[in-house]
Amino acid sequence: MPAVMLAALATLWLPFVSDESTARASEPSSASLQEQGDGLMKNVEEMVAHGGMGDAKAIVHHCGEATRYAEAIIKHLLRSDPHRGDAMTHLNEVIRQCSRVSEIGIHADPGQLLNPATKARAAAWESMKLLGLTRTNKG
Repeated sequence: MPAVMLAALATLWLPFVSDESTARASEPSSASLQEQGDGLMKNVEEMVAHGGMGDAKAIVHHCGEATRYAEAIIKHLLRSDPHRGDAMTHLNEVIRQCSRVSEIGIHADPGQLLNPATKARAAAWESMKLLGLTRTNKG
């Protein structure tokens, strides 16, 4: 009788353990996704700030970094996320606007770079809201 109970208990326990480890292995770390979201927002904010200071080279640099973060976030989005499609649309808009910034280049008037940079920042903000990765300012 104890052997039957042990076998039944093992049968009930194993599927839960294996299902949980499989799910965890396929999901990106929420901390990693938050870190990438923070990196994206930091770069788009600095990109626009440098636009106000007239530093075209810094705008192009931060836009390149924002593109890198947006691409990384797209790779880590779960197919099951209900906001995945909308978030991807906004992240692809970040990439598209930053491509415009790169095409215009560092020798252009920084004011000319500011329009696509601002659009990239707005798209990044929307994607972070959809994914629930926004941080509130404390202070």
